[in-house]
Amino acid sequence: MNRQQQLTALKEQHFDILVIGGGATGTGIALDAATRGLKVALVERDDFSAATSSRSTKLIHGGVRYLEQAVWRLDRGQFNLVRDALKERAILLNIAPHLAKPLALLTPLYKWWQVPYYRIGLIMYDALAGKANLKASRFIRAKEALERFPMLKKEGFYGGVVYYDGQFDDARMNVSLALTAVSEGACVANHVEVTALLKEQGRLTGARVIDRLTGEAWEIQAKVIINATGPFSDAIRHLDEPEAKNMLSASSGIHIVLDRSFSPPETGLLIPETEDGRVLFLLPWLGHTIVGTTDNPATIEAHPKADEADIDYVLRHVRKYFAVPVNHQDIKATFSGLRPLVSDPKAHDTAKLSRDHVINVSTSGLLTIAGGKWTTYRKMALDAVNEAIRLGSLSPKGPSKTEQLKLIGAKHFDSAALNKLIEECALAEDIALHLHQAYGDQAARVLTYGEAKRLHPDHPYLEAEVSYAALHESACDVIDVLARRMRLGFVDEKATLAVIPKVAELLTKALHWTEAFKLEQVRSAKRYFAH
Repeated sequence: MNRQQQLTALKEQHFDILVIGGGATGTGIALDAATRGLKVALVERDDFSAATSSRSTKLIHGGVRYLEQAVWRLDRGQFNLVRDALKERAILLNIAPHLAKPLALLTPLYKWWQVPYYRIGLIMYDALAGKANLKASRFIRAKEALERFPMLKKEGFYGGVVYYDGQFDDARMNVSLALTAVSEGACVANHVEVTALLKEQGRLTGARVIDRLTGEAWEIQAKVIINATGPFSDAIRHLDEPEAKNMLSASSGIHIVLDRSFSPPETGLLIPETEDGRVLFLLPWLGHTIVGTTDNPATIEAHPKADEADIDYVLRHVRKYFAVPVNHQDIKATFSGLRPLVSDPKAHDTAKLSRDHVINVSTSGLLTIAGGKWTTYRKMALDAVNEAIRLGSLSPKGPSKTEQLKLIGAKHFDSAALNKLIEECALAEDIALHLHQAYGDQAARVLTYGEAKRLHPDHPYLEAEVSYAALHESACDVIDVLARRMRLGFVDEKATLAVIPKVAELLTKALHWTEAFKLEQVRSAKRYFAH
């Protein structure tokens, strides 16, 4: 995906659909519309998955907690939400097997009544998945549970229930969606901001945009405009109708990242009972351990930081279940994201609000899709494009193909390719595994863009990936590379700060930066990653 070519197309063409927002939902919409033969453009004011879509718990799941709420409230809508998400889980595992995989999750039980309670609940979870179920859940006794997760406290331990969900790399998935949309004919550009909406006789006809890297502004003409900006949806709605009532609130979810020694490589942990009635996940991810999340009412902002009180909350609950000490000095990184919730602005308990999505159409024709979660991005995109076709009287050339369409990196993905990378490319095992999982069938291609030399001695990320990200994945700055093309910024803050100058040097060569611009990039990245 060459960004300059995408910008040229955005300036020269008229479109059926203009999507505002390059997160999971926005790129999913662009891909869905393109597979139907519609002319679609997408602009993102920052980078793909710069906000919510890169800051998830990394699970593809139906929502065990939502199922529990559905049972207690006898809420058929919540049942349907869980069932649909479980179907989408299976689809996502199929269309991106390099980025997504099944993961066993252990729920430790320390009270006798929890055994039948959680066992029955997870049997229902399996049943809702139907043929899409990954593997049957089962109760295991304390001895086997401790063999799987030896860090757990032994006192009063009855055993646990093991069930299966999906795990993925959210930011890499988002980039893959954008790349796949382009391969299907969409025009997609990051760092392009909508500054105004255009109207004729009270109906939307397009948008005025600005390239935030160059300052160049122009107009994009489109029959339908879709607002898929997540927590920032109301800001776009106010460009259309300044007096429009807000339809969203937000909750914050923080995560801490620990060393790999705090979790076995193939099993995660679901802590079923926190002091405020929520659940907590502890998961192996990219050779580390991520723990989260919180769910507190939050102010909508571009780059939320993890609050110290929330970090203490997470550590406190891990200590309740772990026999080994876990302290602040064990934290290698933290991140915080905002969840967009369609809600009553007066509501306070955001943990009980629905994550289901809604579609709103203004009197001038702005189509806003909000709510939902990563697992259901594809269904959200399907619903949004269906509504856009109706709204704009568009003429698709065929139905959506996204249920079966393999994403970039997955078409010729083969697990045997891992050994080929090790043997034929003479790569260390951890490097080969990283390339295999992050790029799929494109892994060998990445190596042609530079040296197979580690950026940092403790991590598998390579210098070649920096040039590849800039020239093929529209990475425009150091933050794009370290936070979202490779995930070092999310797993090791000290290592990230150490490699910033090297990444800036490599980007200078790839993108022909001036020395002054390179130095500003270094300063900006250090501010961003320093907590």
